[in-house]
Formats: sequence, C-alpha cells, structure tokens
Amino acid sequence: MHDLPVAFQVVSSWDSADIIALYQSAGWWRDWYDPAGIVPLIQGSFVFVVAVQQETGKAVAMGRILSDRVATGYIQDLCVLTELRGRHIGVGLLNFLIAEAKRRGISSLYLVAEPDTRDFYEKSGFICNSGMIFLTNTLEESYET
Repeated sequence: MHDLPVAFQVVSSWDSADIIALYQSAGWWRDWYDPAGIVPLIQGSFVFVVAVQQETGKAVAMGRILSDRVATGYIQDLCVLTELRGRHIGVGLLNFLIAEAKRRGISSLYLVAEPDTRDFYEKSGFICNSGMIFLTNTLEESYET
C-alpha cells in the first residue's frame, strides 16, 4: 500500500549509519550516544524490522518489538525518514510488525506514542487506555531514596 518501493525485512544486524540517520530524523538521537550501541540494540530486540528502499538498499524506516517472548510485546522506535513520511511506509511497517508479533505467538502489543500520532496508531487497532498510567524514569537525574 505504500507508494515507494520498499521491502520490510526482519534483521539481526544492519548498517549503524542507516539506523542512526533514522533516529536523527525522528529527533531521538543525542550527540553523546555511542554508535557502538546500535549493534546490541538490534540484537537485543525480539524483532527488529527495517523498510529497505529497493532502489538504493538503504533503510528508510524501522521499528522494533521488545517482548517477554511469551505473550506481551512493546513496539519501540517506529520511525520513517522525515522526507518520506506521508507515503504509507509507516502504516506498512506497523502492519508488518503486528503480523510478525502474531506469527511469533504474541497476543498483546503495547506502545507509547507521541501525542500527535494517536490517530495513526488508532487506525491500526490500537486504543488509548485511559485506565493505564505511563511512568518513566530517565535515570539521568539523581534522586534520593
């Protein structure tokens, strides 16, 4: 359904520069992050998917699932290069991740979304669960116990 020739691939490794470019495009890469962390990030994922532009062989989108490997998965880091957004690559990637989770026996998927992306995820069957509270600890700030 996307209008750019891409292939979705489950991978166990990928060119770190491509992945960093995707994180940068999403605004999620910080200058102090170590590029060497990309390899264990990919390998530590339950499923890591790249959308590869067939013409260039470059990753133009990515997404991953973290999981207990039994029933529950969490979609993380779904992003598409800024200049290619709106071309249905993200929808294709999300549907591919959902199908891959089902194929591997996962029965519940969760994700945390940016506020302006709620409609995008709801169109794929995700619901905003107002009964749940999302909590975070950046671990970068010191705190007293």
